[in-house]
Amino acid sequence: MVKLFDNRLLKISALVLLVFLLVFSLLPFLWMFSTAFKTPNEVYTSPPTWIPEHPTLGNFGYILQRGPFALYFRNSLLVGLGTTALALVVSTLAGYGFSRFRVPGRGYLLFAFLMAQMFPSVLLIIPLFQLFKFLKLMDTLYVLILANATFAVPLCTWLIKGFFDQIPYELEEAAMIDGCSRLGALIRVVLPISLPGIAAAAIFVFIGSWDEFVFALTFTSSDAVRTLPVGLQRFITSYEIQWNHMAAGTVLVTIPAVLLFLYIQRYLAKGMLAGATKG
Repeated sequence: MVKLFDNRLLKISALVLLVFLLVFSLLPFLWMFSTAFKTPNEVYTSPPTWIPEHPTLGNFGYILQRGPFALYFRNSLLVGLGTTALALVVSTLAGYGFSRFRVPGRGYLLFAFLMAQMFPSVLLIIPLFQLFKFLKLMDTLYVLILANATFAVPLCTWLIKGFFDQIPYELEEAAMIDGCSRLGALIRVVLPISLPGIAAAAIFVFIGSWDEFVFALTFTSSDAVRTLPVGLQRFITSYEIQWNHMAAGTVLVTIPAVLLFLYIQRYLAKGMLAGATKG
């Protein structure tokens, strides 16, 4: 009886904790969404209101008219897709090599890849700036793709390598006996089985590139290559922060990432669990 009571108490405590964490995580998004429909006067009312008294779509219209929002959207999309494609190609080959070949120093290299995720991007600003300036890539979309890939490739390699470890090598051997080369076995056998892991890595890379601000602000200077996060900076002036307009812009920026997440969420959990295993 006491054990049953303890189990129920534990479950109730875990449920309360999960609800608290869920509410704590959702409150900023709910506030952002509410502010996006508020008038300027209502943004600064005290006490604040969660539900706008006079909801308006004018903030979204102002966002679309204030700057080249469509151009920013296109740039962010190109940078996100370009970074994802580059990171997946490099990481797939690297992950396959780490998974199938026992090269000297393999463990140290994987540890170095993991350590790369622990350093903030601002530490690489100066060396990357000097490198890209030497290569004459500044103020282009290519510079953002390469800069974002410096952080995306190590993470993707670690995830995809862990997923490859779960695929029996006998499947590749059977394909090579039937006439496939090693590369052919990778493309025809390993990659189709690895789609959940690759999808999980892809969404992490795309969302990270879509939201990236520091590199986009540092390595670009013209509106022709500005991305959405930098474009939202327009609403921070020397005199005020236009919270309602910034919230509306943030809602527009968030929608593509949310739709992508919802589309491939069925792959995400499976890919994370498989990629997190130790090989």
